[in-house]
Amino acid sequence: MFIGQCVFILFALSGCLGENIHIGAVLSSPENQLLLKDYADKATARKTSKDFGLTFNATSLLMDSNPVRSALSICDNLITKKVQVIIASHPAASAQSPISVSYTCGYYGIPLIGIYARDSAFSDKNVHSTFMRTVPPYFHQAYVWIDLLVHYDWKQVIFIHSMDEEGRSILSKFQALAEEQEIKIEKSVKFSVGLVNFTDLLLDLPQAQSRVILLSAGKEDAEHLYHDASELELTTDSDFVWLVSEEAMSAYNVPVGVIGLQLINGTNEAAHLEDSVSLIANTVTDLFLGGNLSLSETPENCSRRMDSKWEQGINLLEHIKKQDVDGQTGRLSFNEEGDRLNPIYWIKNVQPEGTFVVGYHGNKQGTEDKKLSFGNTAILWPSQDTKKPKGIKISTHLKVVTIESKPFVYKALWLNEEECYKKEGIQCSHTNSSTGETTTHCCYGYCMEMLHMLAARVNFTFDLHLSTDDSFGSFKRVNNGTKKEWTGMVGELVNEQSDLVVAPLTINPERAQAIDFSKPFKYQGLTILVKKEQKDSSLASFLQPFQDTLWILVGLSVHVVALVLYLLDRFSPFGRFKLAKNDDTEEDALNLSSAMWFAWGVLLNSGIGEGTPRSFSARVLGMVWAGFAMIIVASYTANLAAFLVLDRPDASISGIDDSRLRNPNENFRYATVKDSAVEMYFKRQVELSTMYRKMEEYNYNNADDAINDVKEGVKLQAFIWDSSRLEYEDANDCDLVVAGELFGRSGLGVGLRKGSPWTHPISLSILELHEGGQMEKLDNKWILIESTECPERDHTPATLGLTNMAGVFMMVAGGIVAGVFLIFVEILYKRHRGLKEKELELARNAADRWRGNIAKKKHLRESWAFLRALKDEQQKKKPQTV
Repeated sequence: MFIGQCVFILFALSGCLGENIHIGAVLSSPENQLLLKDYADKATARKTSKDFGLTFNATSLLMDSNPVRSALSICDNLITKKVQVIIASHPAASAQSPISVSYTCGYYGIPLIGIYARDSAFSDKNVHSTFMRTVPPYFHQAYVWIDLLVHYDWKQVIFIHSMDEEGRSILSKFQALAEEQEIKIEKSVKFSVGLVNFTDLLLDLPQAQSRVILLSAGKEDAEHLYHDASELELTTDSDFVWLVSEEAMSAYNVPVGVIGLQLINGTNEAAHLEDSVSLIANTVTDLFLGGNLSLSETPENCSRRMDSKWEQGINLLEHIKKQDVDGQTGRLSFNEEGDRLNPIYWIKNVQPEGTFVVGYHGNKQGTEDKKLSFGNTAILWPSQDTKKPKGIKISTHLKVVTIESKPFVYKALWLNEEECYKKEGIQCSHTNSSTGETTTHCCYGYCMEMLHMLAARVNFTFDLHLSTDDSFGSFKRVNNGTKKEWTGMVGELVNEQSDLVVAPLTINPERAQAIDFSKPFKYQGLTILVKKEQKDSSLASFLQPFQDTLWILVGLSVHVVALVLYLLDRFSPFGRFKLAKNDDTEEDALNLSSAMWFAWGVLLNSGIGEGTPRSFSARVLGMVWAGFAMIIVASYTANLAAFLVLDRPDASISGIDDSRLRNPNENFRYATVKDSAVEMYFKRQVELSTMYRKMEEYNYNNADDAINDVKEGVKLQAFIWDSSRLEYEDANDCDLVVAGELFGRSGLGVGLRKGSPWTHPISLSILELHEGGQMEKLDNKWILIESTECPERDHTPATLGLTNMAGVFMMVAGGIVAGVFLIFVEILYKRHRGLKEKELELARNAADRWRGNIAKKKHLRESWAFLRALKDEQQKKKPQTV
């Protein structure tokens, strides 16, 4: 309560101060001058004005048709009265716009509210800096046209406009709005204001595909154009639709079926005058309430040059633009240029009985959302029918272009219809771009079968021809010109030489800006085709599982273990060596040879019958050695299978990230096809720019030549292209292989003209073919086929041959040779040893005989000695006997 009392006291104090607001006006009639004074008095009588002590004064004069006199009268009769805002209409005898008034107000910074002028020039704030208006500019009709086109689902139009500023403005606005809605201007026809004969300009319209004509023209120009269009039967043709501007709708001879616009309250000056005064009053009240009202120091006359514009007037103008109120002409709101937003238009239709309002465009609640609303009166079209026209000329006989590209399209010389029918092909023509000679061929393959299916489902007939320049199409300068153009099949669509492209045409952003694509009929990517590198199996293939170092260590380990086993069993008290000494069984002792045989036998998993360790220490080492041997043998067996069973030809590169591609050199060349989607892909990818620069000089005109050079392996080492084609080549050519993973994924689609009516039906048919499994059948028939002449592919186990295992046989042969050699060595050794033994035997025999002779001589000597001793003893005994 206290706050409310304070506000009331503040209002009362403010009312004591008071403020006079001077409104100036240049109007078209004395009646409007009286209305202005009345509206000013009403603004003063409003409660808020009384509370703040605001008084609104109005000073007006009639606008002179002479712009100079009009500007001078503003200076003499309005600015001298210190007006703070001016309202402008038009001269009584003409619809002349208040340009001179706007220049004068703009120079001094005085806000100017236009209530009649709709010229597009007033939206240029660089020239008309203080101008705003309660009516929309003429080019605002483009919003209505766009909403009508969207409502009726028309995607292509023919735009006829004058070459003056109004025509250019509405065209520019329409183009900006149409791009957002993907609406295409198929043909733009411009004419000079005042042209009398339009026949030459209208003659080509029937050849266009679009049947929706948008016309922006003045009244007199429209009258001449309607006359000539009627002579050419363009206004009575059942296919055409005419949407015309307000001015064109005011012609006396508007044909039946035309749809035009009329701004509601567009010419009601009294209503706009009242709304303008209300805007001023509301703005001043808001400023006064906020304590920002300061309208002093207004310009006093035009005789003194001002150093700067009236800043308070500019501030007042900005606040008026921010108003959003209900008025006599509808909801009042403005954009930054001061043009009125959310105007409401009547939608009118010319019928035999007269011109009828069939709906309106705009939002009566004043929001920015546009709204179309139609009444109960049916629209009568130029066909004299109430059924909505298609808005486009749909020909059921189409011109189809394709290109030879295996396995999608094959080309064979035309023999007869029966031969082509056997191949499920279609007759196609090809015109040589150099000689102009036309030849007939039979085109068959994946895409040709799909074309048959689409034609049957969508119900169209066609003529098929091959691309003249044998290229898919790229956007580039032609014949060293400055302007870029689309070439190839895409160029034929853009230049309306063909209706469809049925070929492996990659969908990419560049092409999608120029043409329409159907839903993809096949998804794919990019891969790299290279020549296979055949691996020659060496005699030492069976040694591949282990490195040389490991083989050496295994061999060394065998001999070290054998030596340790011998030593352990030799010095152990429980070894066979000690037992052999005691039991006289030396042949059972573990000698070094037996230890070697044991170590190799365990490693090679052969039976060990004799010569095994007896001591516990040696047997522990033997068990450890057996475990080692098991691991080594198992590892060798597994790796041997990997090296021999899966030993296949490899690609020379690993994929797109291979160093030979990323860091190109002269010894490794790679390329793609010129003017193709693949070339566009590399050109578009920044990280592949180095590769693009390298391959640009080697790119081929077609894929077949590149593939042949890859097979030869001299001019080209790698070819980058669509995965479908390269996988087909890989499957059918034993010398080629696809390297690396898929990259640059994309789809193949049917190409159509921008805005073509066939885009949606063909896309639906392709989706149905996918769901029905027909596309999968085409893949199996034309793409996923493998040659039976090539060796087994990677998905089946390979069979070992003599080349893989030759080393093993050579090893056996070497063993046999070594055995035979060793047996001879043994024989020679045995003979040599036998001779030595014989010599020893002879020596032993001789020694034995010598020892025998010595013993015999000794025995004789002993016998003689005995006999002599006996004889001597006998002789000693004889004397005693005598």
